[in-house]
Order: sequence, then structure tokens, then C-alpha cells
Amino acid sequence: MSDRIEKTFACLRAEKSAALIPFIMSYDPDAETTAALLEALPAAGAGLIEIGMPFSDPMADGPVIQAAGKRALDAGATVSGILELVRNFRKKNNDTPIILMGYFNPVYRYGNETFCKDAASAGVDGLILVDLPPEEEHEIRPYLDESGIRLIRLIAPTSDDARLKLLTASASGFVYYISVTGITGAKSADQETLKKKIAHLRRFTALPVAAGFGIKTPEQAKQAAEHADAVVVGSALVDVISKAKGKDAVVKAATGFVRSLAEAL
Repeated sequence: MSDRIEKTFACLRAEKSAALIPFIMSYDPDAETTAALLEALPAAGAGLIEIGMPFSDPMADGPVIQAAGKRALDAGATVSGILELVRNFRKKNNDTPIILMGYFNPVYRYGNETFCKDAASAGVDGLILVDLPPEEEHEIRPYLDESGIRLIRLIAPTSDDARLKLLTASASGFVYYISVTGITGAKSADQETLKKKIAHLRRFTALPVAAGFGIKTPEQAKQAAEHADAVVVGSALVDVISKAKGKDAVVKAATGFVRSLAEAL
């Protein structure tokens, strides 16, 4: 059972620093480039890494992430292939936490118990399933707990206190606060609202709070880090990746952008 997530946040807490969590879509544009990105991101300042598992019918993803998911599926992305990318990453890096983010259907098709065992064996630390509410988590939760994979909960800005209590009760690793209403990448986070919402959320959980959705620039990341324990940047990074051509150019552009975000924190 891995405690990489807890160790990472403990170290950051001691340094009074926030974590940068870049999101990349696996197999975008191909498996080889994803492998190179995974290897390069920690040195560029990534404290944890989120890896997207593409799905044909995403509901929370904006145009940029949807397009990346389409490219990934066209490139042959599979759940087993994604786990192999993590397994190979772990041969060189046993410290940086890896979070898989996606939808329940591919996991269910793979087999809930088998997925959890294989993901843990590969070196996955956490799982975000966008469309799996607490009321239905019993289908996979026992296998996650047995495998030591943290179930990371998305917290919507519209959640009332009763819902916050339910969501945080079943969360582990950290909680992911959605800083805007709507889909990924659609609009920017309002910093004053973010401050109030995260302060309110902390009344319900002692877990670290990551803020994501709507954080696009180093300045926005810096502002979010004043209130959150971690900052997730997805659509802006995926957009940078989509505009570069060739593995080396993608890695150079992505690490440059991630470094600018990390330096702002």
C-alpha cells in the first residue's frame, strides 16, 4: 500500500508550499510521447501528476480535453496500455504520486476488482471517477481500499453542507475542489469566491484541498495556491501539448509551461 500522496503533501506542508498537479491525457498524441512527458514533468515542478483515461462520452470535459480524448482513442489508448505507462514510469520514479482521472465505464468494463489490483501493482496512487457518486461507490470501493488506492472526490461549488459532509466522508488522499461551475477550461476561477469556498470546505475535511478547473496562467495558479494545498492545471497544458508537433517539441513546450506554473507557486 503506497502512501506517496500523504508523504508528498506532508513535505509540502513542512515547506509551506502548494503542489502543482499537471493533467495530461494519456496517449495524446501517442503512448511514446506520454511516457516522455511523465518522465520529464517531475523535474519541471510537478508535485503529483494526473493522467486522463480517455472515454468516448465525457460529460465534464470542455472542448480542449474532449479533443485530446479523441486523439488518444484514435491513437489506440486502452486501460491496460495506460497502466503499462504507469508501470514503466515507476521503474525510474518511485516518489511522484500518479492519479488516474476518468469515467467509470472503462474501469467497469475492465473489471472493478481486476482494475484496482492491476492499477496498484502498476504504481497508481489515486483515482478520480468523475461520474461515480458516493451512492454508487460500493461497486468499487472495497477493491480500492484493499489495493490502497485513494478515492479522490470532486467537490462542486454548488454542493450544500449536507452534500459536502457526504462527499468528504468517503474521500481519501485529497479532495479536488472544482473552482468554476461547468466544464473544464470554459472560464477562469474567481479568486474571492475560491477563497470563501475553500475555507468553507475545510470545515468538513482535514484532507489537503486541490483546486482545479479554470486555472490557466501562472498568475491564476499563484492566487489559487494562496487558498489551496494544490493547484491542478489541465486544459491550458493540454492546449500547449496539442499545438506542438513531435515528441521532443511536445516535451519542451509542456515542461516549459509547467515550469512557469511551478515557479509562480
